[in-house]
Formats: sequence, C-alpha cells, structure tokens
Amino acid sequence: MLIKIGYDIELALEASTAPSALVFLVQVHPTRAHDLVDGEHLSITPGLSVDHYRDGFDNKCARVQVPPGIGRIRLRSQAVIRDSGLHDVVAADAQQCPLDQLPTNTLQYLLPSRYCEVDSELLAFAWQQFGNVPAGWARVQAICDFVHGHLSFSYQNARSTRTAVDGFRERTGVCRDFTHLAVALCRCMNIPARYVTGYLGDIGVPIAPYPMDYSAWFEVYLGDRWYTFDARHNTPRIGRIPVAHGRDAADVPITMFFGNSKLERFDIVTDEIAEQPQAAALA
Repeated sequence: MLIKIGYDIELALEASTAPSALVFLVQVHPTRAHDLVDGEHLSITPGLSVDHYRDGFDNKCARVQVPPGIGRIRLRSQAVIRDSGLHDVVAADAQQCPLDQLPTNTLQYLLPSRYCEVDSELLAFAWQQFGNVPAGWARVQAICDFVHGHLSFSYQNARSTRTAVDGFRERTGVCRDFTHLAVALCRCMNIPARYVTGYLGDIGVPIAPYPMDYSAWFEVYLGDRWYTFDARHNTPRIGRIPVAHGRDAADVPITMFFGNSKLERFDIVTDEIAEQPQAAALA
C-alpha cells in the first residue's frame, strides 16, 4: 500500500540581534527511507542554510541557520511511502532477554531519563503489579493494558512537562504520556524500552474526531529484536512510519528553536492513497 505523508509547520520567532538556530526531526527514520517512493521534498521559507546530520540514535536531523532579524520560519514537506499494509507484529512467545545477555547498545534503554523515572515510586509498583506476570511478551502487554486503562486521553490536559510519574498520578494525558508511563514501567521490569515518534494515520480504523498529529508509541527489546507496542491505542495498527526514536520525548523534539518561539501552524498529513496500476507490458 502507499501512504501520503507530510507536514506544514510554521513558527513565529522572537527576532534577535544575534544568529540562532532551529533544529528539527521530521524526516522519515533511516530504517524506512528505502520505502520512500521519490524521497522527501523539503521546503523552508525563507530560504535559509540547512545542515543535515545524524544524532546518537541514528535519527535524521537538520539544523537551520537563523540569521538576525528573521521573525518566521515555515517548514513543509510531502512524500509518498510504501508500506506492507500489515498490522504490527504480534509475537506472543517472544522472551525477555536476561540482563547479562542483552546487547550493550540496549542498556541505555533501561536507565532513567528526563520523562521516564525508573528509580521512583514506579519501581515498587511495577514489581507488585507485574512481577507475577510471565516475563516477555505477556508482561509488556500487561503493562500496556494497565496504562491504557489507567490514563484517559485528553488534548485539553496536555502538558509538555508531564513525566511518567506525573501521568501515573494525574491519570490523564496524550499519546506521549501513555508512552512515557509504559516505557518507565518496562524499564522498571528490566525490559529495554525506547520512545518512538512518527506518522500513524487512521488506516483500517474509524477516523478520529480531531486533527491529525504525529503519534508516539514505543519499542521493547525481546529475544533478539525490537517489537512495537502502543499503550495509547493498545491494538495492532497498520501504517506506522517512524520518524525518530530515543530514550523519551526529550531526545526527539519535532522542532527546537534556540530562543523564544510560538507555534502558528501545525498540519500533519498521513493518508492511504490509491496505487496506480502498472502499465501493461508491450507484447
């Protein structure tokens, strides 16, 4: 299947007398770049110099060099990406890897991070709540079930400073809050878990009654690979397109301006589109 993806993001900047910069992480993750039909077509207004680079999590990042006096920046992109059309993988027999056998590059996803407190009240709760659940897939699914039922989804109650512990106490939030709490609980149970942001359209499900946005889910390391879980929706979905992953949302900001700014436009597109039939081969 083919999915049209893109964004139109505009920021009003506090004009400065000194040069500044805008960093953004909105390009498709390298693991899915080969599925892009004709690349990503990025437009920046005004036309400013851009440095492209990879961060420590292998996300594709960009830095816009913002000279003095610039008061507004608009980022636009459109692309078509090919997807399998299959639901997220379910591997009910996937086993939890012993700590002494985990690949060393997964160990950072066991540690506390900005939004995912592990050395907190969540640690005792996690072992009490999930300690008797069979280790592996069943335990991660039990964590998703808990978070899905414990938090209520509410854009009105969104807050950029809410941590996993805050979400646990307040019992409300948006997809990033569901993800932070689930990630923290997994880490409490010695399961490597990383935060993922990306496109997730209403494909194969009823259309949601609110504007399209980037979505947040998470991946856990079981057996010898990473698997996708989603505490917000808590059901396998079609058409996830990852943009970036890290320890939590602090590692994968959509945009970050080094100065004062105000978000004035934020339009996200992720829609299934019809695939054009192949032209018949000439006899």
